[in-house]
Amino acid sequence: MKINGLKKIDIKVIKNSKGDILKFISSKDPFYKKFGEVYFSEIKKNKVKGWNLHTKYVCFLSVLSGSVTFSFEDNRMNSKTYKLKEKIILKKSNYGILVVPPNIWFNFKGNIDNSIIVNALNYPHNKLETRKKDL
Repeated sequence: MKINGLKKIDIKVIKNSKGDILKFISSKDPFYKKFGEVYFSEIKKNKVKGWNLHTKYVCFLSVLSGSVTFSFEDNRMNSKTYKLKEKIILKKSNYGILVVPPNIWFNFKGNIDNSIIVNALNYPHNKLETRKKDL
């Protein structure tokens, strides 16, 4: 990853003839310290949601079905990667979790119909902590 602190953690898909298992997060995972909230977001083909920035929270993003392009921009003035932009596509064939530290702008675009994203936050959502800007 180019942006300092932004990580992709590859997770093995457990193959099963009745339907595969896609692990998300365990309390044993060293990168996951605290549970706050989990929510799912649908995104339709060629639609974009965001830009969002969390001032204090860490986001743990994954794609449960479909294909999604995530765009990031480092907003941390003291970061070596300040203003650097990065795009990452997640889908089942490269399943994993994106760990997004605070003060990183992000949005996401659906690449196929009805993709589903899961987002776990380390604190319950607080609209005063979240910043948004128009595309």
